[in-house]
Amino acid sequence: MNTSQEWERQTIEKLAMAALEEQRRARHWSIFFKTLTFVYLFALLFFALEWIGPSSGSLGPHTALIDIQGVIGDGGEVSAESTISSLKSAFQDKHTKGIILRINSPGGSPVQAGIINNEIRRLRKTYPNIPLYAVVEDICASGGYYIAVAADRIYVDKASIVGSIGVLMDGFGFTGTLQKLGVERRLLMAGDNKAFMDPFSPLNPAHKAHAQAMLDEIHRQFIQVVREGRGKRLKETPDMFSGLFWSGEKSIQLGLADALGDFAYVAREVIREENIVDFTARENLADRFAKRLGAATAQALLRMGLQLR
Repeated sequence: MNTSQEWERQTIEKLAMAALEEQRRARHWSIFFKTLTFVYLFALLFFALEWIGPSSGSLGPHTALIDIQGVIGDGGEVSAESTISSLKSAFQDKHTKGIILRINSPGGSPVQAGIINNEIRRLRKTYPNIPLYAVVEDICASGGYYIAVAADRIYVDKASIVGSIGVLMDGFGFTGTLQKLGVERRLLMAGDNKAFMDPFSPLNPAHKAHAQAMLDEIHRQFIQVVREGRGKRLKETPDMFSGLFWSGEKSIQLGLADALGDFAYVAREVIREENIVDFTARENLADRFAKRLGAATAQALLRMGLQLR
């Protein structure tokens, strides 16, 4: 092998070794960046699932904020389970100086509202040094007000909608429609009242009377809760418990609310702690995934049932 061939061979070997070394470095960097990306995404997932992250207790003295936003109902936008969980966390935090319920709700289930009202009163007795205030935004009606009256004081905007202290049961009657369509209603039952308020049957006077008595009873319970919560501040009028509602400004005159103020004002001027920490129990990714999985499973089973019929 002459000198020229030897030089070519050595050059090729060097180039090959350099290429191999470059591939090795590139592979190492690729593994590093993939690992870094995985750790980053894993951390984001943990934060999204609320498994880790800064706790409210580490944020120092604060005003606890709990949102009551939307219709009140079991498994709905506002439920007793989620609200009570938020309340307990806020009261039990050693740095909580006061609690604000920020309410924007047209009402809903009297049962769920009643459970929340009872728990607020219990927690206020258990933690007498932590005040709890309700702050109304757009609307605090019916079940929303049922919750609000458990607070130490109620703050409103002058244009808020407050009240609607009443109970209703609604439905439709389709008997005339069936007759016009030539449809015959065939109803079999065991138990004289099993078809209570059936929309495809004529209204039964006995059923109507029973439903009205039940509504009147729940209404009396609602009125009693309002009277207990507001006490001597309440200036009762003949139409106060008729289901009517009033502006925030008028509600103060009637004793349904105490003063004007938003949640920032209450935190700053009443509780005197501007650091606000949101204690509202939010549905995390794991909960949403579980619900969607459950819904998908139920739909699949339903389809299977329909096919097997």
